[in-house]
Amino acid sequence: MISITAILKSKPEHLIEVQNMLTHLVTETRKEAACIRYDLHTSENVFILWEEWKDQVGLDLHNNQSYLQDFIKKTETLVATPIQVYKTAQIL
Repeated sequence: MISITAILKSKPEHLIEVQNMLTHLVTETRKEAACIRYDLHTSENVFILWEEWKDQVGLDLHNNQSYLQDFIKKTETLVATPIQVYKTAQIL
C-alpha cells in the first residue's frame, strides 16, 4: 500500500472555488479501482488530502487522470504556495 499526503494552501479570496474543485477531485478519485482512501481535511485556508493506494500502478494511473491534471493546472493561480505532496511509509 502507498500513502500520500498532499497539502494545498488556498489564497483566501479563492477558498470556496478551491474547495469546490477539491470536492470534485475527491468524488472522481474515489471511483478509481486502486483508491483505498482519498479523504479531504481542512483548517482555515489549508486543505489536506490523505490518500492510500493499492499499488504504484494504480497511483500512476491516478496521476495521469485528466481531472487531476486539470485540477493541478487550474489551481496554480489559486493557491498561495505550491502544492506539497509527500509519499510516505507507515512506520508504526
